[in-house]
Amino acid sequence: MKDIFFFDLMLTPKIITFVYWLLLLASLISGVGTIFSQFGGGLFAGLGIIIAGAIGARIWCELLIVLFKIHENLQKIANKSE
Repeated sequence: MKDIFFFDLMLTPKIITFVYWLLLLASLISGVGTIFSQFGGGLFAGLGIIIAGAIGARIWCELLIVLFKIHENLQKIANKSE
């Protein structure tokens, strides 16, 4: 618990994984909704939403994870110099 309260351990990378799965689910629901909607673009628009949503969610979450990996590596460097 001390690591969490003093920010020695980062919780956000674990949360990002959960958010990634939620974004994939939202992309799938949105795409399927577009496919079966009366006013939607049809099959190709729905597939485009699913594919672009999955790729966009992956890129966004990976960029966030990279920021935290940089933080971890900087902490290792700082601890070596002490």
